[in-house]
Amino acid sequence: MREVARRAGVSSGAPFRHFPSRIALMTAIAEEAMRRFHIEFRRVLETAPTDDPIARFRAISIAYLRWTFRNPTHFQVLSDRSLFDFEGAETLRRQDQEIRAAMEAAVADAIRRGQLGSDDIRLIQLTGRGLVYGLAHMQIDGHMPRWGIGEAEAERMAEAALDLLAAGLRKQ
Repeated sequence: MREVARRAGVSSGAPFRHFPSRIALMTAIAEEAMRRFHIEFRRVLETAPTDDPIARFRAISIAYLRWTFRNPTHFQVLSDRSLFDFEGAETLRRQDQEIRAAMEAAVADAIRRGQLGSDDIRLIQLTGRGLVYGLAHMQIDGHMPRWGIGEAEAERMAEAALDLLAAGLRKQ
C-alpha cells in the first residue's frame, strides 16, 4: 500500500480513508486484479482450440502463468485469501468460478474423448492448479534463479512444465 500511495503522490494512510476497513480496501484491490485477469482469460478462451480440450486446458494455464509473471502483486493479493473478503465479493467469486468452470469443462471434455489416463476431474484440476500456482510463486518469490533459470527463460520453462504435465495426463 505504501508503494501505491507513493505512486499516487499521497500519504501511506490516504487510501484507507476511502474504505471502511483494510479488508474492504484489499477486497477492492482483489476485485480489480481479478477483473484484469478475467479480461486476459476471456481473450485466451476466445482463441483457444475448441476441438482439443487438452490444448484448451494448456492455453488457460499458460495465460494464468503469463499474467502472474507480469502482475506479481495482483497475484499475491488474489492468492492470499486472508487479505480480502472473497465470500463477500460477488463479482470476484463469479469470475473465479467462470475460470474454474472452463478448466473443469476442458478436463471433462478430454475425459469424455478418452484422452486422459485418469477420470478424476478434481485430482486433475488440483494437479494443474498446484503446478501453475507453484510455478507462479517460484517466479515471484525469486526461486527460479536458484534452479539456474534466468528471467528471460522462466516463462518458457514454466510452459515446458505444463507440457510435461499434459503429456503425463494423456492416455498411453
